Amino acid sequence: MRAAILAVGSELLGTERMDTNSLRLTEALESHGVELVEKRVVGDDEARIAAAVVDLLGRVDLLLLTGGLGPTADDRTREAVAGALGRDLVPHPEIVDAIRERFAEMGREMPAVNARQADVLAGARVLANSRGTAPGQLVEESGKALFLFPGVPAELLGLLESELRPWLATRSTTVPVRHRILRVACLPESEVEERIAPLYERWGRDGIGLLPSPGDIELRLSVPGEEHERLEAMEALARRCLGEAVYGEGRASLEEEIGRLLSECGLTVGTAESCTGGLLAERITRVAGSSAWFLGSIVAYADGIKERQLGVPRQLLCEHGAVSREVALAMARGCRERLGCDWALSVTGIAGPGGGSEAKPVGTVHMAASGPGGRERALLRRFPGDRRMVRRLSSQWALDLLRREVL
Repeated sequence: MRAAILAVGSELLGTERMDTNSLRLTEALESHGVELVEKRVVGDDEARIAAAVVDLLGRVDLLLLTGGLGPTADDRTREAVAGALGRDLVPHPEIVDAIRERFAEMGREMPAVNARQADVLAGARVLANSRGTAPGQLVEESGKALFLFPGVPAELLGLLESELRPWLATRSTTVPVRHRILRVACLPESEVEERIAPLYERWGRDGIGLLPSPGDIELRLSVPGEEHERLEAMEALARRCLGEAVYGEGRASLEEEIGRLLSECGLTVGTAESCTGGLLAERITRVAGSSAWFLGSIVAYADGIKERQLGVPRQLLCEHGAVSREVALAMARGCRERLGCDWALSVTGIAGPGGGSEAKPVGTVHMAASGPGGRERALLRRFPGDRRMVRRLSSQWALDLLRREVL
């Protein structure tokens, strides 16, 4: 089976929004041995969407569309696909009723425009969307299949599990590919590449891939489905090569791994933040159940707040400056004392674009962890990039500092 993915949305053609849906769909296709031959992004233009559908369906057996199923005027996927396939759009009153009930559960009245989401391609099967108002659709004709999925990631993931995977399981005839994903924190891609050279020497480069993001690298190991022992051997060698830099596997985030470690040890944590402005706390509280191990955060941006709320001595601020090892350690100690947590994590730095100096250029960040028994560790890093990147990298390195201390 050959497949293509078509992501619809003008926002995906800009710089602010990434098409992460295609990654999840690709994983599902690979796990069932389906060959993905093309990914494409098209804006909210009915004619362009229709042209892409006609072109791709002429070359693949399975086409997965995401996006453009909302209620607004720029959501044109339904109309475009109807035109491409020469099918009518048929209103389904029962879908309108279901959408109306969903709004009522939220204490709201359904806007009239949402009725557009009940228009279904003639002959299509409706795919119930338990996470949103836009149902998916499946059209099968002449040995080809076309899925229409909503673009909201959480809604797509729900339909991927409830509809796409079961559909693929009954039709895939090729040997599936098995994957193992290892998560690597705070190592540059080039260093990871050097460390895993023994894997290349033993098995070649096929089936070994790196997917980097700021401060986080996904090492993907892949083998044909029947070669389970080879996958286990590859993972074992990769872990030996990368050591403690491997913080988890699969889709688990660094903050999720920290939550697991703290829960297992019965420990709690709090944060004291300056340049990250609460980003550490925000990441930690993304994890469901974090209230069991996260006590709180003190965002001390101004020096006076560092003094009053964290107890940082004025003398340290005067002698070393707010961006210093000494102040980072004092912030962590003060946070631990005031919140009564087992571990405290602090960050202070210069995120830019201004505020830097020759001695402390933009991107200079000090982090510290303070824990039981007087255990302390401070870390200095100089991060590249703009303000957003410096804050993101600061939170990643700080979280990894805590993980390594708790291990």
